[in-house]
Amino acid sequence: MLLYPFGKLLTTVAFLIFGPLRVEGREHVPRRGPVLVCANHISDADPPAMFHAVPRPSWFLAKEELFNMGVIGLVVRLYRSIPVRRGAPDRRALRRAEELLLRGECVIIFPEGECSQSGKLLPILPGAALILRRTGATCVCAGIVGTNQIVRYGTLRPRKARGPVTIRFGKPLAFEGTDGPPSIQDIVQRIGEDLASLTGQAPPDVIQKPRGGPALHEGQNDDATS
Repeated sequence: MLLYPFGKLLTTVAFLIFGPLRVEGREHVPRRGPVLVCANHISDADPPAMFHAVPRPSWFLAKEELFNMGVIGLVVRLYRSIPVRRGAPDRRALRRAEELLLRGECVIIFPEGECSQSGKLLPILPGAALILRRTGATCVCAGIVGTNQIVRYGTLRPRKARGPVTIRFGKPLAFEGTDGPPSIQDIVQRIGEDLASLTGQAPPDVIQKPRGGPALHEGQNDDATS
């Protein structure tokens, strides 16, 4: 994939100019096998930052509006993104992510489902947990700090960061339990707690009803996504 090293070069140069971006814990991301990387979302600079930080070619779950934004739409298509319809459960995006993980790929998801205007963690939606339950993929959380200094919420114009910009990968999460598979809510809670630890925040609330989706129940594994 010739586009991959070219993209790595561009993001390296960009974050040298506007960062620098520090990456910690990269060794926690398995180089092979199915991996779902769950990152918090505070800026439109997050996807290129994650592209730069993750040490293997990856797929992104991205809001479908980006695919119709001229040059940005071309870039997200070229760099292996999966369109996600927001505001309602998107079964197609969920199943596409599952297919890729079952093929042994790495997929990156922002499980809050939207960018946080304040920079604080939002409640985690069940999409990532559903994917993990159905595929058995390894889960690695990534805490993003400071990218909102480069691209502020609501803008696309980058500027030089005036403080630390860091992506911190946690150790792979294990969800096996003594009483059978973990519940969706247990996985959601673990992801929220790990992201909180990696970003130095309090864990977000665990929601019972996904934003724009149905109430969360164990029998709805096919019906909800991020």
